[in-house]
Amino acid sequence: MKRSSDRTIKWLILLTPTVTIGLWEYTRHAFLLPYLSMELGNFLAPFIVLAVTLTLVLGLFRRLEQSQRALRRQQAATASLEERESLARELHDGIAQSLFLLAVKLDQLDRTAQDEAVKELSGQLRETVREVHDDVRQAIANLQQPPSPASDAWVVPLRELLGDTAGVLEAKAEFRWTIPESRLTGKEKVELHACLREALINVRKHARASRVYVVGESEEGGGFRCSVEDDGVGFDGDPMKAKERFGLKMIRDRAAKIGWTFSAERRGELTVVELRKAGADA
Repeated sequence: MKRSSDRTIKWLILLTPTVTIGLWEYTRHAFLLPYLSMELGNFLAPFIVLAVTLTLVLGLFRRLEQSQRALRRQQAATASLEERESLARELHDGIAQSLFLLAVKLDQLDRTAQDEAVKELSGQLRETVREVHDDVRQAIANLQQPPSPASDAWVVPLRELLGDTAGVLEAKAEFRWTIPESRLTGKEKVELHACLREALINVRKHARASRVYVVGESEEGGGFRCSVEDDGVGFDGDPMKAKERFGLKMIRDRAAKIGWTFSAERRGELTVVELRKAGADA
């Protein structure tokens, strides 16, 4: 379906100037000839084609470029999934089977060994092999599933920091992230990571929360919304005017430099520190 749409756009790009000049010539000879000289009509023709090109054809080019980018992203995702499946097969056929064979050998050793120390060591080795085998099986299962935005390499430290923050506070943590990595530039990732990290540190130091959330959501037109939310004590007055509280000010300044909207406010039971990038259509 995508290729058929691309072909249609290409044909429209090729035919639009021809159809435009044909319609102009027909209109000129059928309706405008008594009012428009031949010389003036010939003079206007290229400008009319140019005007139509700038309005219609450039729009078609943008649609074609968007379609090609989407196709490249799809191809990259397909290649990544195939690579993950290949790695999963290698793990299953190699490491997983070797660990199973090692466990069988340890069982044989345990049955034939006379020394209690040897039996104890064999049992410890068997438990280690079992744990490694479980880890490998889980890794295989993860590789066989399509990758999600929340598993992107640059996002993992944010999820781990949320877990550390929740551990210090003995709080419930939830990480909801649906922003594809392709939506963000390298600079945006750096700035977003720094801002969310500072917001989580702020929660750890001041919030005394029992629930902490990190949310990243895509919005129309290439925009996104990211927030750190908690049910802690909230702000005492305007957080931007608090003395010796520089974290939120740093986040606000970073957001302003890159063109994002920043807000820090109480919404119901939650304190929400939010960053938002407007979409192209906004």
